[in-house]
Amino acid sequence: MNFDAFDCLTFDCYGTLIDWESGILDALQPILAGHGLTVKDEEVLTIFGELESAVEAKTYRLYRKVLAEVVDDMGKTLGFKPSAEERDSLAESIKEWPTFADTVDALEALKGSYRLAVISNIDDDLFGQSAQKLGVEFDEVVTAQQVRSYKPSSVNFSTAFQRLGHGPDGILHVAQSLYHDIGPARELGLSCVWVNRRAGKMGPGATTTTRGVEPDLEVANLKALTMLMGLS
Repeated sequence: MNFDAFDCLTFDCYGTLIDWESGILDALQPILAGHGLTVKDEEVLTIFGELESAVEAKTYRLYRKVLAEVVDDMGKTLGFKPSAEERDSLAESIKEWPTFADTVDALEALKGSYRLAVISNIDDDLFGQSAQKLGVEFDEVVTAQQVRSYKPSSVNFSTAFQRLGHGPDGILHVAQSLYHDIGPARELGLSCVWVNRRAGKMGPGATTTTRGVEPDLEVANLKALTMLMGLS
């Protein structure tokens, strides 16, 4: 890949920059345990991924409400009724979700050579909590709340194009989810790097299974990407 062809990198946030699977499990497993349920982590993540994408495909609602509905639906799936506090707890936990170990250093290295933007299925205030941990100021941030739609909708990407001032040429999209990001980005003509954070793990994790999607480049993490770019 000729990285000199790009002047902007767009990122998914949760799953790519922020370790959302650890955060999801830390929030959901205590709820399940409180209802007397023992569910393997991979099964919890798979159920979450299926339920989240189904809720996001409905009429737009804030991501806080999406996550509350996911907890409700997980209760229906596993046979328990969550309390009001439990329904809210998944969204409330986002402020605790950690960055991946390579995220901050990679973003700092990339910031010196590229414009950086985020395209995220999140609410503005929830992203603000995570942004404090990322270590850089992004040139543009496109949230689902701003455009009232969730990836894989093309609206989220086209809004980013408009704000960045050019089409897909010159933009490299960097993301973990084949379903939410790599698939739709490829359809729009974006060059894509798949950050395969789940390499070597079983199951699809917290994102919907997608087949037949081919990124331009696959890396295990952002450190590997910056090394290929000659930036670390």
